[in-house]
Amino acid sequence: MIGPPRAGWAPRAWSTACRPASPSTATSSRSLTQVVRTRQALRAALGAAPRPIGLVPTMGWLHDGHRALMGRARAENATTVVSIFVNPRQFGDPADLARYPRNEAQDVEICEAEGVDVVFAPPVEEVYLPGFDTIVAVGSIARPLEGAARPGHFDGVATVVAVLFNLVGADRAYFGQKDAQQVAVIRRMAIDLATPTEVIACPTIREPDGLAMSSRNVHLTPGERAAAPVLRQALLAAREAWLGGERSGDVLRDRMRAQLAEEPLANVEYVSVADAATLAELDAVDGPALLSLAVRFGSTRLIDNEPLG
Repeated sequence: MIGPPRAGWAPRAWSTACRPASPSTATSSRSLTQVVRTRQALRAALGAAPRPIGLVPTMGWLHDGHRALMGRARAENATTVVSIFVNPRQFGDPADLARYPRNEAQDVEICEAEGVDVVFAPPVEEVYLPGFDTIVAVGSIARPLEGAARPGHFDGVATVVAVLFNLVGADRAYFGQKDAQQVAVIRRMAIDLATPTEVIACPTIREPDGLAMSSRNVHLTPGERAAAPVLRQALLAAREAWLGGERSGDVLRDRMRAQLAEEPLANVEYVSVADAATLAELDAVDGPALLSLAVRFGSTRLIDNEPLG
């Protein structure tokens, strides 16, 4: 971590949600965005930075969902840091890594427009130093759903986030609820490792037709893009049944599958009705739960979720 632990630090309550900040809540008197690429430069940029520090970890190709995270971070912190790093350790398929969209110049422009103070855009060797031989592996909550579909993915996520938390020394870090399991994994890691960074999950930002904003949406063909809102429609079909009193996990999963089956371009990987805390599949929804699904359109894989209760 940069510098010694903060004086008087004590564990906080772990935030579970936030709303995108309105422009009026953010302070306008910010300096120009500084782009740094090395650990040393990051240390220099943050050495005298006012606290608290808010971190928005990203893999770039920024969109309005990221803007909402930046707005919230800027509203709640004296210094805002955005990391832009396509993490090779969370990609099981090298082709998927190579295909991930990148446009750093555009990303920096967005960060500047949002009043970000520091952009940390390191090469791989600055994140994983020569000889790096550590893996942060979170347990049971990382195994189902995305963990089962993408073996090793969450080990890569937890490892890079642990490195970023230590390098930035952030007071708060902001993540999108679209990646609900990722948020749960990072929160579990932060609690278990006594990391003095508050993990804040912000609501999913959606297109007007309900499709969750994602950097991967750029890969959809026009036909696939027109079909993709079926993810949201499937989640809402199950939610409507739950609001109507349905509590059977199997019935709710069937509602999602039935809605997805109406779209011929949708290739379903999984649908889930799981306990919100453990992500264990539920026979009956008797408390807070999470609806989630993963669907492929051609070569593009999309995920989405909806909380219940």
